[in-house]
Amino acid sequence: MSVHLTADAASWPLKGIQAIDRVALREQVSQSQPVKNFMIENFLDHDFAEQVHAELPSFEEAKQMGGITFTNVNEQNKYQLTNSKLFKPAVRKLDELIRSPYFCELLSEAFDIPNLVGDASLQGGGIHQTGPRGHLDVHVDFNYMDGQDLYRRMNILIYLNKDWQQEWGGNIELWDAKVKNCIHSFLPSFNRCVVFETNEVSYHGVTAVTCPETEARRSFAGYYYTNEAPDWWDGKVHSTVFKARPNEKIKGAVLMPAEKIATKLRKIKGRLRGR
Repeated sequence: MSVHLTADAASWPLKGIQAIDRVALREQVSQSQPVKNFMIENFLDHDFAEQVHAELPSFEEAKQMGGITFTNVNEQNKYQLTNSKLFKPAVRKLDELIRSPYFCELLSEAFDIPNLVGDASLQGGGIHQTGPRGHLDVHVDFNYMDGQDLYRRMNILIYLNKDWQQEWGGNIELWDAKVKNCIHSFLPSFNRCVVFETNEVSYHGVTAVTCPETEARRSFAGYYYTNEAPDWWDGKVHSTVFKARPNEKIKGAVLMPAEKIATKLRKIKGRLRGR
């Protein structure tokens, strides 16, 4: 599943990211399922990957830096830091590299999605950390960035977990359109990169994290957009849409609907307090 790196690295302009063979990348993406996707091992240069890893805050440190902590039914024990001003130099450079015009153009060519742009505000992106007993249910992402007229098209996830054990879970899963079959399940191994197209059927999630209390599942996430609406666009803006896995019948029938109602009530209360 991994894309081969090109032998001609001298002309590769993105110092910090390993040189990528465009032909191999486009070929892999064209054959991928359930939505267009690819995975690359050793995505970052070794020394740069080590620098990024060294600069990541611990799970407890991260929670003290601001950002968003998730504790609901669909997302638990997960922390997200999107403020790039709080990133240390190597992490900030990683963010800049994956948003660079050259990298965006490379993805545009591979996925046949013209004019991709990265999100400098990192809405929903940035440093993600999930602690023990955390998880992220299967979902499709929000499809439109209000106020900027941008349509969500693609996710990039770079994993930064050294010596991550199979039994610790935390796999990123790509599901079929009806959430009946898991097509890919990638361990969040150190310096592994997963990129996939986002649309109305790009269901994905993270399995339960069962690492020791001293560990956390770490990744850096970035999202790509276009100013032009995709072919599948039906004019309906939505936020994240969660679905239960086939073995989560109680969650799908009871817990998820209850969480959805509770979220709506919290939003209503928030609007009323703002009056």
